[in-house]
Amino acid sequence: MKAAALIRLSRNGTVAGMLALLALCLLWEAWLAPLRPGSLLWIKALPLLLPLPGVLRGKRYTYQWLSMYILLWFIEGVMRGWSDIGTIRYLALVEVALSVWIFVCTVLYSRLTRSPA
Repeated sequence: MKAAALIRLSRNGTVAGMLALLALCLLWEAWLAPLRPGSLLWIKALPLLLPLPGVLRGKRYTYQWLSMYILLWFIEGVMRGWSDIGTIRYLALVEVALSVWIFVCTVLYSRLTRSPA
């Protein structure tokens, strides 16, 4: 596969992963399995909007810091997957999978778009 195709694939993968994680966080905490009725924990999805403009523009620096930033959702997913039961555990495992997907796509994009030494 050519480098340009891999760059496009990693960029699209990052955008798709971020939108899916944003939707998961909103649905999870607002409707599917909220911590308690009326919980405002859905707000955890809003920080995902911060890197979105830079990701959509293909800014390499945004991808670099997003690769570390996304680990916050990974940590939350691991902790809730480990400690909770039922539906919440499965939603947490999906959160972990999406955060790993985003991490891999951002690292791949960052590596492929670096300038030659």
